[in-house]
Amino acid sequence: MSKMQGMRRALVTGATGLLGSHLAKELVSRGIEVVALVKEREPHSIFESEHLEEKIDVIDGKLEDIAALEHAIVDTKVDTVFHLAAQALVEEGVKDPLGTFEANIRGTYNLLEVCRNTKAVERIVAASSDKAYGTSPTLPYTEDMPLRGEHPYDVSKSCMDLLCQAYAHTYNLPLCVVRCGNIYGPGDVHFSRLIPGIVRHIVEGKQPEIRSDGTFIRDYLYVEDVVDGYLKVAEAMDRLDVRGQVFNLGPNKPFTVIEVVNMILSVMGKKDLGLVIQNRVKDEIHDQYLSGAKAEKLLGWKPKHSLEEGLKKTIPWYETLLRV
Repeated sequence: MSKMQGMRRALVTGATGLLGSHLAKELVSRGIEVVALVKEREPHSIFESEHLEEKIDVIDGKLEDIAALEHAIVDTKVDTVFHLAAQALVEEGVKDPLGTFEANIRGTYNLLEVCRNTKAVERIVAASSDKAYGTSPTLPYTEDMPLRGEHPYDVSKSCMDLLCQAYAHTYNLPLCVVRCGNIYGPGDVHFSRLIPGIVRHIVEGKQPEIRSDGTFIRDYLYVEDVVDGYLKVAEAMDRLDVRGQVFNLGPNKPFTVIEVVNMILSVMGKKDLGLVIQNRVKDEIHDQYLSGAKAEKLLGWKPKHSLEEGLKKTIPWYETLLRV
């Protein structure tokens, strides 16, 4: 891949997470210097397995610490910021709302304020979520819909999203917001999430279990497609029709939980294993999926992988990890 025009040095917050590690890896492959603000290590992440720490500048710290952010943004003279770090689990948001608000809301306005006070940052791409929209009677979500998060995680994403838009429009900060549904791929070790959890059960010879009744509808995006979307946003940031905008990255083909589980069982050759439906989900939106039409029209982005294709590239990683 060629080096991105105008981008020399990029900060990635959340670089040890699923999306952050794949994004950092891609940036390195394009010859871009990468700085990572790292709160904690994850032993099985792509960040660790690909030895990214040897290829980038790592700053230990967290978003809530504005001094750490100043060091990561100002002292290192980054020109690009990919803000991906967050408390990213819905259930954890219910258990620890304060910690979720601190990381996702305070962490975001800290980062934006540091960026506002330095002239070196030329582009910021911030990760929001489909959860920011809350419950809507009309689907798919489009970027002009109001943000109506109701539960702690959802509210934290609505707030960070609005903060980003406020800084873009009030201070002309060179910023775009990206909203995605469920991202999956090699390196995600949050086994409370659907795809990692189901694959682990199958690899371990257990009957897969789901927390919901199986009828919940969601988007599922392969991580490499999301990286491609973030980079397309960053590359187009100097365009007047892009800067300050919000973009949904959606596959335009949502699935029910049961459909996803059945596809995993089929790909893994375990159709006869069956499924345990726990039906214990609370404080989660039933149906959520995004229109990717704006991103396709303005950025030329659309996912390259179907769900089945993405699963075929993802499942072997888990089989290797869990059978060691």
